[in-house]
Amino acid sequence: MLEKLQFYIDGQWVDPVEPRTLDVVNPATEEVYGRISLGSAADVDKAVAAAGRAFESYSRTTREERVELLQAILEEFARRHEDVAEAIMDEMGAPWGLAKGAQALSGPQHFKAALKALQNYEFDERIGTTNVRREPIGVCGLITPWNWPMNQIAVKVAPALAAGCTRVLKPSEIAPFDAIVFAEILDAAGVPAGVFNLVNGDGPGVGTAISEHPDIAMVSFTGSTRAGVLVAQAAAPSVKRVAQELGGKSANILCDDETFEKAVAAGTQEMFDNTGQSCNAPSRMLVPRHRMQEAATIAARVADEIKVGNPRDEGVEMGPAVSETQWTKIQDLIQAGIDEGATLVAGGTGRPEGLDKGYFVKPTVFAGVTNDMTIAREEIFGPVLSILPYDDEDEAIRIANDTPYGLSGYVSCADLDRARAIASRLRTGMVHINGAWLDAAAPFGGYKQSGNGREWGHHGIDEFLELKSVYGYEKRQK
Repeated sequence: MLEKLQFYIDGQWVDPVEPRTLDVVNPATEEVYGRISLGSAADVDKAVAAAGRAFESYSRTTREERVELLQAILEEFARRHEDVAEAIMDEMGAPWGLAKGAQALSGPQHFKAALKALQNYEFDERIGTTNVRREPIGVCGLITPWNWPMNQIAVKVAPALAAGCTRVLKPSEIAPFDAIVFAEILDAAGVPAGVFNLVNGDGPGVGTAISEHPDIAMVSFTGSTRAGVLVAQAAAPSVKRVAQELGGKSANILCDDETFEKAVAAGTQEMFDNTGQSCNAPSRMLVPRHRMQEAATIAARVADEIKVGNPRDEGVEMGPAVSETQWTKIQDLIQAGIDEGATLVAGGTGRPEGLDKGYFVKPTVFAGVTNDMTIAREEIFGPVLSILPYDDEDEAIRIANDTPYGLSGYVSCADLDRARAIASRLRTGMVHINGAWLDAAAPFGGYKQSGNGREWGHHGIDEFLELKSVYGYEKRQK
């Protein structure tokens, strides 16, 4: 049994104020494999006080000092890479290749991006005789999810460190152990006491305490839109800044040209990556109406070929959903798709054949979906692809934009100018053209109910800074 019952506060591992534990379940086995403590408002108070004391000195560190600190953290990341991957595999079910690759590597990736941005960041701007100074906002509360746990921790902590802020982190209680390894990495790298603090807990006990704390200047939250609303409401009385990266229901528009077959296969595969548990997953595939059957056949073939199983088994491409709660939600939504008349062409309800234990989901594809169906409207957060028909480009764009979300979008066209034109009309914070990868230096975030603010690169640093205008900084020229 893995037991991590202490919190990291003021540079030390300390016991919670009130002992209360939570069992952590391995989603591939449904067995308890670890235990953490659940924090309270009292633990948050201690962490915030430590961060407040540390802010006085850390906020005045030089660019060069912060650069050295980020470099030291990267060195420790390299030493602990497999420890991070092991934690992620066991706590949220990522297959070993994914856990060791994209999942664990996302941490140093964002620290490298923040380091590069910091080296060239302009903290001062002259406007006439006025100096506009970008200064660290203060103590920050960071609340992160379970689906890309290290990615979401690093993408908040790295720019906050670069900006000169101190922070209190509440990782997901479902996937807490990679965050504990992360705290050990920062400690070994020499992050000053109080600059980084970790308090495990749930939303009501710790998330709310962070959101409403009067001495926290900013909350950065990643999670569901529903939870994001609660964070914003709790933060409102203290008028703190709230940055949110929330849900998505991203459309993938495929043009009627020679890229079609390849684009269907690639879009389907991407939908099933990380068991469909990505906020920017291309969950709505839009295809020309006359090619619906062709798209369904290709997507079904891809789905049927995916190897689902224990993340530790060789060759496994897709692991389990993260929890019983999530598994049940996915099953209910698959059944809703069947009940509402969508055509099931792959997968369906229940576990894949041969898997009678673990929160495994069949890679599922629906064809003939209309945008008023539940599976086209709700974020499923599981391996479920909906294929929708369109009659012309304008209709495809209307369908893509007909959602309360606006995180990401996808376009595949042989004609790059046409793809660019479609991308310009999508009401989303990001668009992938022809399978282009994410760029760690470019802003990540969405429109509408997908959140506000931006993360990654120098835009991520922007979020942790306040603007100060100093008038008369320069003598006026006579």
